[in-house]
Amino acid sequence: MVKTLTEWIVLLMTSMGYPGLALIMFLENVFPPIPSEIILPLAGSLTIQGHFQLAGVTLVGAAGSVAGSWVFYALGRWVDESRLRRLLQRYGKWLLLTEGDLDRSIAWFRRYGDWAVLIGRMIPVVRSLISIPAGLAKMHWIKFTLLTALGTLGWSLILALSGRLLGHGWEMVSEVVGRFQDIVVIAIAALLLAFVIRRLLAQRQKDGDHS
Repeated sequence: MVKTLTEWIVLLMTSMGYPGLALIMFLENVFPPIPSEIILPLAGSLTIQGHFQLAGVTLVGAAGSVAGSWVFYALGRWVDESRLRRLLQRYGKWLLLTEGDLDRSIAWFRRYGDWAVLIGRMIPVVRSLISIPAGLAKMHWIKFTLLTALGTLGWSLILALSGRLLGHGWEMVSEVVGRFQDIVVIAIAALLLAFVIRRLLAQRQKDGDHS
């Protein structure tokens, strides 16, 4: 299945160029079983052959991903949770999604709040479905888009650059990401927490100086 998927991705990207990449990244968000860990490293490896530019892969890949995230955001925004669950029960099998996937995404959002949109872009399945609880929480669309774009740009650059550096060995990226993904997410979450604590302490000190 992975081989067939890879061949289809290569055909679409080499024949359509950047529009093909944008389309695939859009579908990756709507249909989570299509992994960005294959798409972007492959696109990055194609920069060696001159099919793409690294900056183009990063920006176009992120743009397609953000556009795809709006689909699930809209679902969360305009469809209540009970109806979403019924839709997943009825049609989720076609997208290889379950209620459990939705539960994990909601739990992530409740635990990390707005930061979940940023961090969640690096976790399979959650990457797509984190848009639903953001919509359910009525997060402002501009704020959601900015957080999604920020997380997606960073992730896209890392994957595309890795694919370029590895060349024909781009498939190793998917294996490494799968193996160390939890470590990466924990590290990023720790850095974000440290940043927030630092800002809060600085603000408290500033308020104390004015008192």
